[in-house]
Amino acid sequence: MKKILVINGVNLNMLSLREPALYGDKNYSALVDFIKSNTKKLGLKVKCVQSNYEGEIVDFIQLAYNRFDGIIINAGAYTHTSIAILDALKAVNIPTVEVHLTDINNREEFRKNSYISLFATKTICGKGFDGYKEALEFFAK
Repeated sequence: MKKILVINGVNLNMLSLREPALYGDKNYSALVDFIKSNTKKLGLKVKCVQSNYEGEIVDFIQLAYNRFDGIIINAGAYTHTSIAILDALKAVNIPTVEVHLTDINNREEFRKNSYISLFATKTICGKGFDGYKEALEFFAK
């Protein structure tokens, strides 16, 4: 059974409060429940973590080495700023799918730059919670 680490970054814990017109009215707990319910259907094992701290996200990635078969990451705003997260992903060299609830390519100009995309095997944008399901399905194949 494949083990997948789902890393959610900065401000994802504020779902339902932060810009509900963009991110929806479901909270972070609902996201985790959604991920776990889809994981069972696909025969995957998943661990979900969230942090607002760049260094802790790097730690999650490093600790995944030799423990997980895949990483799904939504780094939030760190997507557009963190070379450290990119370097950690490169170091562990675990297949990675980048997920964004909104379509970062149709938002502010600065959001169009993703350091994570430089490593990720696949990037899924603008599908809300279903983007995580698509990422899980990618790993289930």
